[in-house]
Amino acid sequence: MRIVVIGAGAVGAACALALTDAGADVVVVDRAGVAGETSSRCEGNILVSDKGPGPEADLAIAGNRIWRQWAARLDGERRRGQPATEFDAKGGVVVALPGAEAGLSAFAAAQRGIGVRAEELDAARLRELEPELSADAGFGVWYPDDAQVQPSLATQAMMACAAGHGARLLRAEVTGARVHVGRIRAVVTDRDELATDAVVNCAGPWAGEVAQRLGVRLPILPRRGTIIVTAPMPQRIFHKVYDADYVGAVASGDADLQTSTVVESTPAGTVLIGSSRERVGFSTAHTLPALSEIAAKAVRLFPFLADTMVLRTYTGFRPYAPDHLPMIGADGTVDGLFHAAGHEGAGIGLAPATGLLIAHAVLGTPAPADPAPFLPTRAQPAVAA
Repeated sequence: MRIVVIGAGAVGAACALALTDAGADVVVVDRAGVAGETSSRCEGNILVSDKGPGPEADLAIAGNRIWRQWAARLDGERRRGQPATEFDAKGGVVVALPGAEAGLSAFAAAQRGIGVRAEELDAARLRELEPELSADAGFGVWYPDDAQVQPSLATQAMMACAAGHGARLLRAEVTGARVHVGRIRAVVTDRDELATDAVVNCAGPWAGEVAQRLGVRLPILPRRGTIIVTAPMPQRIFHKVYDADYVGAVASGDADLQTSTVVESTPAGTVLIGSSRERVGFSTAHTLPALSEIAAKAVRLFPFLADTMVLRTYTGFRPYAPDHLPMIGADGTVDGLFHAAGHEGAGIGLAPATGLLIAHAVLGTPAPADPAPFLPTRAQPAVAA
């Protein structure tokens, strides 16, 4: 079975790998190359700590488990010159600043009810894990299963492994499709026309636009985020650390600027500081307000950052679905067309589980979680573009 995967970000690479593992002949099409957009402009989060009970948490738990298997495989099979995933099961610390303690405690209790490991921390235990935390931080929760990869390298590793099993990459832009008797028969690009048995739309924030070119509608919008990268330093932050209002910012559907604190060190010695969310289309202008807010909030959590030099900042776009659940499965309008998009900031962590859900939808392989909540045919709330 020949399958065209549109998009070579983390989700597209994971779908390509899962489909080639299942025996399909896969061609991945992307105008920017592997990890050319969103997957190179994020933090590489593999989180279970930010999701309350529900379908996305179930998928995140499955994705966390699968990532451990895939990272071992990808790093174990890589050839000379191929990237490592930099998988790091560092764990996460969620901090409640004054006034947020009860809410975080209740959230963690609900998560424990679905099997997420979440240990409440008093001030002394917090500082054992993160000695540089502000004196304002007196309560937190430790999530030992949170992890991280270097997102661009991990995406390249998945694509390299898929290529090693026969997948091919075409650098091209999808411009349309050939549909006959209600079934997709070919994908048209600015370079060639690709005959196919199935198509998987993994175009991230551009998935709605790609869907339109294929003759269907998919309500995916871009949601902008900005990240600050400090100059390298000796390690002073030892886990992924974020404040309790991060969960609210993720779940918000507000188009206006939302910021919360997410701070972590990298193997290179830099510190990544996020995060922001706003719906401004694909504009990269006027990011200073977001950067100023996340910098101020980060200093409140880790005061030493006030004296740290900024190396660079970068901006990316998350694929936003109105009901905050990714859209994974058959299109429902055109036979042979499938979608895997709308993961917003969780795309890296959910990528392997998404790949296996797509293999289930297209080829009938076992599913890692219940696919029904993620079907693109579900009803969506109205949202302003």
